[in-house]
Amino acid sequence: MFSPNTKFLVVDDFATMRKIVKKVLDELGYKNVVEAVDGKNALDLMNEHHSKNEPIQFVISDWNMPNMLGIDLLKNCRADDKFKTIPFMLVTAESEQTQIIDAAKAGVSEYVIKPFNAATLKTKIERVYQKVSAAAPTAKAG
Repeated sequence: MFSPNTKFLVVDDFATMRKIVKKVLDELGYKNVVEAVDGKNALDLMNEHHSKNEPIQFVISDWNMPNMLGIDLLKNCRADDKFKTIPFMLVTAESEQTQIIDAAKAGVSEYVIKPFNAATLKTKIERVYQKVSAAAPTAKAG
C-alpha cells in the first residue's frame, strides 16, 4: 500500500461524500487528506501545495460537480507535467460504458461507482498502488 503519509486530495461538491471518503481513508491509515469542493478548487489547491513543496500524491474526485467536472480535472492533471503521474481515481454514480471509456482514455487510474463501501475503496487504492509500482519498480510510491 501507499505510505501512511501519502497526501490525498478528496474532491466532491457534497460535504457528506467528502466526509465518507475521508473516513474510509482514515480507517485505512491515511491521515493526510485535503478537501476540495470542485475541480477548479482542486486544481488551485494542487498548485498551491506543489508550490509549497507539499505535493498532492493521490486524487479521489467525484465526476459530476459544478465549475469543473472530475473528468476535466483529470484531463488538466494529465496535461500538466507537475501532475500527470499522480494517481487519480474518479468516483461517480454513472455507470455508463461511454463515461468509463472516456475516463480510461483520459488516463484515470481507477474508477469507483457509487454507492461503494470501505472494502471497495481499499481494493481500488491497492490496485492503483500495484499499477504505480509496476510502472516504476525503482520509484517509491508515497
